[in-house]
Amino acid sequence: MSGGKPSSKRKGVEEYEYASVNTEVELHVEHDAIFHDHVPIVSYYNDRITPLLDAVDRLRQLQVVKEGIQLPTIVVVGDQSSGKSSVLESLACINLPRGDGICTRVPLIMRLKHHPSLVPEIFLQFNDKTVPTDEAHVADAINLATDEIAGNGKGICNTELTLVVKKNGVPDLTLVDLPGITRVPVHGQPANIYQQIANIIMKYISPAESVILNVLSASVDFSTCESIMMSQKVDKNGERTLAVVTKVDKSPEGLLEKVTRNDVNIGLGYVCVRNRIGNESYEDARKEEAALFATHQRLSMIDKSTVGIQVLAQKLVRIQANIIAKCLPDIVRKIDEKLKKSISELNGMPRRLLSVAEVMAAFTGIIGSSQESLRKILVRGEIDEYADEKDMHCTARLVEMLNQFSTDLHNCSDHTKKFMMNEIAVLEETKGMELPNMFPHAAFLTILQQKVEEISELPIEFVEKVWAYIDGVVISVLDRHSENYHQLQLFIRRVAHKLVAKMKDWSIDWVTEIVQMEKESDYTCNPEYMKEWNKLIAQQHTVIEDIVQRGRFYLVNIEGFGDVEVGHLMVYKLILPKAFDLKMRVFAYWKVVLMRLVDNMALHLQLSIRNLLNKEMEKEIFNELAGTAGDVIERMLEEPPSVANKRERLNTSIKLLRESKEVLANIRGKIECGDL
Repeated sequence: MSGGKPSSKRKGVEEYEYASVNTEVELHVEHDAIFHDHVPIVSYYNDRITPLLDAVDRLRQLQVVKEGIQLPTIVVVGDQSSGKSSVLESLACINLPRGDGICTRVPLIMRLKHHPSLVPEIFLQFNDKTVPTDEAHVADAINLATDEIAGNGKGICNTELTLVVKKNGVPDLTLVDLPGITRVPVHGQPANIYQQIANIIMKYISPAESVILNVLSASVDFSTCESIMMSQKVDKNGERTLAVVTKVDKSPEGLLEKVTRNDVNIGLGYVCVRNRIGNESYEDARKEEAALFATHQRLSMIDKSTVGIQVLAQKLVRIQANIIAKCLPDIVRKIDEKLKKSISELNGMPRRLLSVAEVMAAFTGIIGSSQESLRKILVRGEIDEYADEKDMHCTARLVEMLNQFSTDLHNCSDHTKKFMMNEIAVLEETKGMELPNMFPHAAFLTILQQKVEEISELPIEFVEKVWAYIDGVVISVLDRHSENYHQLQLFIRRVAHKLVAKMKDWSIDWVTEIVQMEKESDYTCNPEYMKEWNKLIAQQHTVIEDIVQRGRFYLVNIEGFGDVEVGHLMVYKLILPKAFDLKMRVFAYWKVVLMRLVDNMALHLQLSIRNLLNKEMEKEIFNELAGTAGDVIERMLEEPPSVANKRERLNTSIKLLRESKEVLANIRGKIECGDL
C-alpha cells in the first residue's frame, strides 16, 4: 500500500456502501480540497444529507428505540487511553473532558452539524432539559451533566447524554461515544466496572444497524484490544467495523504492515490519524498531520486515502448516509407495524366507564354473554367457543361422570358372595307368629336398608364432584367475559362461588332425601321388576335340588344372576325356598333402585343447571350488587392501576409512533419530490 493509487482490495473497502433501497444518497466532497492546508474539515457539504440525519436524530430524541426499533448509529468504542477522546475532539473541533481513568461515564451522543454562522451553537440535552454552553466551557458542562446523571464519583450509567455542536466546518455526523474499556477498577469504581462497560458497549454495537468505529492505538497489538474482541463477537467478519489508528507519530514502526495485513478483519478499512498535541489549534493540528503523512519516512508510504482526520470525516459521512438510506424503508415499515399493533391493542382494551349507566350496561352485557356461553357448553353441548379445551366440553364430561357413578353403584354390591347366608339370617330374625308359607315383608325391608346404607355416600360424593366441576366451568367463563374489568371480575367470581355452593347444598339435600326414601320404603311400577323376578324364581326348584343333592363346594349357575357356591347351604334345607325367593326379589328390585338413582340424578342435574343459568345466576348477582350499596359500581368507575398503566403506555407509544411516522413522512415526501 505505497503512496498513489490504492490497491483494488482497499479501493473496494473505500467504496463500501450499505445497499440503498429507495434512494441513493451521495456525499459530494471535493476530494482534492480536503487535503488543502486552510480548508475546514469538510469543505463542501451537500444539504441533501442533513434532513436525513436530522430525521434519525429526531427519532432518537423521541426514543423510538424503546419501541424495539433500532436506528442507524455510529458507535465509538475503544480501550481506555486509546485516544478516543482526541479523535472525537478533532472531528467536533471542541475540547472534551480529559483526565485519568474513565472520562466518558455515560453514553454521549454527539450530534455534529455544519453551521453557516461563525459563532458556534453548543448545548447539552438530558433529563428532559436543554443546557446551553460554549466552546470554553463545554468540557465542564459535560462533567456537570454526567455527575447529575451518573452521580459524583467514577461510576458509570446507561442513561444517555446528548451533545449538540453546530459549528462552521464540522462534518454532519451523529456519533455515540461509549466509556473506554478498562479491566482494573480504580478507587471509587465498582469491582465489576469492566462488566458494566461491556454490557453498555454490547447493547449499542449488537444491532445490525450499528456501525462500529473502533479506536486503536498504534502502539498495541490490535488482536489483543478489548474493543476488537467485543466487536468481533457481534461483527465477526468486520462488515460494519471501521478502525481509527491513533498516536501514529509515536509508533510508526510496522504500522503499514499492520493495517495492510488486516489480521483482525476490519471490513470498512483503517484510517490512521495523528493526535492533536498540547494546545495546538485544530487547524494547526491538521497541518501537522498532513505534513507528517507527507514527509515521514514510514508513514508517507501509507495510502493517502486512508490517513487524516479529514479522510475519517469523509468516510464517516458517506457510511452514515448510506446506512440511513438502507435502513430507512425498514424503519418506516417497523413503525407502521408497531403503530397498528398498539392501536389494535388499545382498541381491544375495555372502554373506560365514566358513569353509572355505562357500568350497568357493561355489567349486564357481561352477565348476558356469560349465561349464553354457559348454556352452550352446559346445556346444548356446543363446543365452538372452547374447541381445544376438552375440560370445557361440559355435556360430554358430565355424561362421563354419570356413567362412572352408575358403575360405582353397581360395583358396590357382590350378590354372589356367601350366597343366601344374609337372607337366611334375616329370615330367622324377622320370623313371627304367622302361617308358615307367609313371606315376611320386614325381611325384604331389612336387606334393602342394608344395601341402601352401603351405597348412601356415593350419591353425595357424586353431587359434590359434579358441582365442583361446574364451579370451575362457571368461574372460567365469567373470568373470560369480565377479564377487562378486574374489579367486576372479583365481585362476580365471589358471587358465583357462593351461588354454586348454594346449588350444591340443595343437590345434597335432595339426594339425601332420595336415598332416605329408597331406604324407608319399597315400590316400583317398573314391569322389569316382575319380569326379572319371574325369570329368576322359575329356577328355584332346580337350584334347591342341586344344593341338596350335589354336596359341598358345588357351583350352581343361575341364569341372569351368575355362578354361585352352594355347598354351605345344605344344612338350611327347610328355609332355602324362602331365602332363594327373598334373594331374587331383592336382586330384581335392586336393579330398579340403582337405575332410578342414576336416572333421577341425571334429571336433577339437568334441571339444576338450567335453573342456575336461567333463574338463579342473574337474580343472585343483581341481588348481591344491590346489597353492596353501590361499592362495586364505584370501584368499576376507578380503573385498576394495571389497566390504567397499560392504557397510558399504549397511548404514549401511539403518540410517539405517530410523531415518528410524521417525521419520516416528511423525509419521504422530499425524496419523492426529488428534493433529496
